[in-house]
Amino acid sequence: MTFADLGLSDELLRAVDDSGYGEPTPIQRAAIPSVLMGKDLVGIAQTGTGKTAGFVLPMIDILHHGRSRARMPRSLILEPTRELAMQVADNFAKYGKYHPLSMALLMGGVQMGDQVKALEKGVDVLIATPGRLMDLFGRGKIMLTDCKLLVIDEADRMLDMGFIPDIEEICSKLPKDRQTLLFSATMPPPIQKLAAKFLNDPKRVEVARPATANVNIEQRLVEVSTDKKKDALRDILRHEEFRNAIVFANRKTTVRELASSLRRSGFAAGQIQGDMDQSDRIAEFERFKSGEITVLVASDVAARGLDVKGVSHVINFDVPWQPDDYIHRIGRTGRAGMTGIAITLATRADAEAVAGIEKLVGYKIAREGKTSKSEAAKPAKAEKPSPAPPPPPPPPKAKPRRAEKKPRDDRSPVVEDVEGDWNGPVPSFLSFKAD
Repeated sequence: MTFADLGLSDELLRAVDDSGYGEPTPIQRAAIPSVLMGKDLVGIAQTGTGKTAGFVLPMIDILHHGRSRARMPRSLILEPTRELAMQVADNFAKYGKYHPLSMALLMGGVQMGDQVKALEKGVDVLIATPGRLMDLFGRGKIMLTDCKLLVIDEADRMLDMGFIPDIEEICSKLPKDRQTLLFSATMPPPIQKLAAKFLNDPKRVEVARPATANVNIEQRLVEVSTDKKKDALRDILRHEEFRNAIVFANRKTTVRELASSLRRSGFAAGQIQGDMDQSDRIAEFERFKSGEITVLVASDVAARGLDVKGVSHVINFDVPWQPDDYIHRIGRTGRAGMTGIAITLATRADAEAVAGIEKLVGYKIAREGKTSKSEAAKPAKAEKPSPAPPPPPPPPKAKPRRAEKKPRDDRSPVVEDVEGDWNGPVPSFLSFKAD
């Protein structure tokens, strides 16, 4: 099947061809026709499957007809993070270059005045994070009464970040006759409830079992002590198979410290985390995309917003606290049909978190020894199972020596004991037996 078979316009097919894509991904094949038909949709797809284009492409064709009005966007896409909002905006710019559509981004960390000016001109597509959208709505800078198409992207991430009440309020301010698309990597009960409340008889599209890892990603778990984690990380980054990597840590302070440590060790490393200004985060991201730096240390705030082709490694310096975050992290590699490697550094204290991840993905992740080089790790692991010496059977072998005393026991040990310790007359039954 090609993109032409999905019912897209000639202009859109031309833009897709310019981008170098030949065949649609499973989520695109399943979602695009239904969206073009105006149906509500629930799309369950793991990260890296092309789901963004799955709603961007049909939206461009749908919005091609009609015109925008000031402060009244015709469509709305909700994203949990600034990085994801920027990624979707890039998709619209790339695929919509032959369509005269206007677009605006609403997100924190950027001057509000510029965003208000864009809204005043009228926009066909508004891409927003819930917080900034609610802020501008409260100030009377935006009206949603003309919004006929809503996309709730990464819904489970929205749940994790506490945005569901905001989304419910936003939905209540939109026209009831709108078309609504909901995409999520997983479908926990609160998201199912959200879909049931705000979607009208949606078509359900599922291209992968919820919370499954991409089959193009080779997963490894390196067992390491806490004080050796940085050494293990450096070994991985020096391995011949390494090209570039996103390294995830659980805390912003760890991200900062780890990026500095890697730079001191001679690695071209950058960082992206929530305390940085938006302009600095964008700059670091662009440096990584261009290859100026080969290691990007990130916190989970960026786990779903980084879309870079050809990332060879994702490394979990810290085991994620939530099992779902493991899926989203490692999905930064092995994208668009390419292969990738995901390595998790785990200490003994991480045993429970690792068990939760393995329960979620449904299999045991391949272990490597306490060194990070895979070839060295496997033999080391092979030596552990063969501890035949530890239960040394010498003590049991010492017992046969005692058995040598048994011949003396056959010569009536009772009589010998009596003779050695008794000064009185020997009873007749004993003396008879002795003779």
